[in-house]
Amino acid sequence: MQLAQLIGVSALIIWGYMTLLFLVALIRRDNSIADIGWGVGFIVVALSVLLIKGDCTARQILLTVLIFMWGLRLSGRILKRNWGRGEDFRYRKWRNEWGKFFLLRSYLQVFLLQGLFMWLISLPVIITGSSANSGLAWLDYAGLSVWLIGFVFESVGDWQLDRFLSNKDNKGKILDNGLWRYSRHPNYFGEVMMWWGIWIISLTQTWGWAGIIGPITITVLIVFVSGIPLLERAMSNNPDFREYAKKTSVFFPLPPRNT
Repeated sequence: MQLAQLIGVSALIIWGYMTLLFLVALIRRDNSIADIGWGVGFIVVALSVLLIKGDCTARQILLTVLIFMWGLRLSGRILKRNWGRGEDFRYRKWRNEWGKFFLLRSYLQVFLLQGLFMWLISLPVIITGSSANSGLAWLDYAGLSVWLIGFVFESVGDWQLDRFLSNKDNKGKILDNGLWRYSRHPNYFGEVMMWWGIWIISLTQTWGWAGIIGPITITVLIVFVSGIPLLERAMSNNPDFREYAKKTSVFFPLPPRNT
């Protein structure tokens, strides 16, 4: 299967997956299922590409394993966090605001829009799957190193945050130690690093450079759109957070500034 065909088939698979999630959300009356299904969706794409091509090159297997590790950990964490809490407040707010257009806007603005981003971010994996180039090169090891750094930052950052929030004595306080001493969003930094690592691995393939759309998309979303900006605005009224922000880098891990 040629690259253009594989890109198209992947888009159809993502559309079917997100439509299925939408139907589950309708039954459960809970659009939060979109968050839980986000990481799993990338696993579906990676496995589909692997099965469709059937070449199972070392590079393709490597990317599939990395996506599986990332997606399973992320979806599992969100499932554990949301279990028994009902629909997330963001989706409840939209449910009230959208009124009679809730179903249509949910399908288009929540599920299909996330599906579009999933498709764009997955392009390095899809491009790698379209080629039969085998054998690992130095770029693969460089990309894997970047991915591992990102995985440590995201997984350890999330673990430190979850442990902090689980302590009722910390209610209203700001996490400012561990990785959070060097970045206000170390988990988001790790997320972005992982996708740049995946793109670096794909660079050995024909058209691999075009997959840069993937890491650029996730970087823009996290740094400028739906990740960091939303959290920063939500915390902006907290005086402790404002003090924390004065000395702590917003994204890249850096030594704390003297204030």
